[in-house]
Amino acid sequence: MKNFVWSDPPSNLAFPIAKSGYPFILAAAFTTAIFALLGFTFLALTGLVATFFICYFFRDPDRVIPNYSGVVVSPADGKIIFAGPVDNNLFLEGRCLKISIFMSIFNVHVNRIPCAGKVKTIRYYPGKFFSANLDKASKLNEHNAIILATEEGKEICIVQIAGLIARRIICHIQKGDTVDRGQRFGLICFGSRLDVYLSSTLNLSVVAGDKVKAGISVLGDLK
Repeated sequence: MKNFVWSDPPSNLAFPIAKSGYPFILAAAFTTAIFALLGFTFLALTGLVATFFICYFFRDPDRVIPNYSGVVVSPADGKIIFAGPVDNNLFLEGRCLKISIFMSIFNVHVNRIPCAGKVKTIRYYPGKFFSANLDKASKLNEHNAIILATEEGKEICIVQIAGLIARRIICHIQKGDTVDRGQRFGLICFGSRLDVYLSSTLNLSVVAGDKVKAGISVLGDLK
């Protein structure tokens, strides 16, 4: 068995960009061009900087995924702000292990599947837009919950949570889809949070404060 695999075909571009970012990039570039044609130098330069930043924000680097049985990888780039058991949650029954990852605007925002399985259901919840690093964001913010049945028959829930600035959650998968560990499945625009809930026991490999990368960093392995 190979130790690392490509979950998605690698891009042939030197700087891959998520397709969902193209409308934002084109809008910023078009506005910048208009300012330049009208002779508004300061606004044109500001627009140029904004266009480059949006390209940077929607970057979508290829990732080589660990290929070990039972491994759960991070679904997002960012910082672990919570990792431990919770007695109650909105998504899975009973006591669960919860891992929360906060994504700043400087992190890659493409989300990846933490472990192989089949999508049982996807539930979207409208809500508020508190800062994503607050505890109440998990329950009160707009979010999209994806529940998977793993190859081992266990359940895992990935929750995309909108933040203070993020106002758009994108999810490309549907109920009934079979997904692979490390596969791209969506993104959240402009700063956000992602929670993972596991109904089974996980040997944790991370603690609060750790920095992780989607598809690469191992959160732990299923017992």
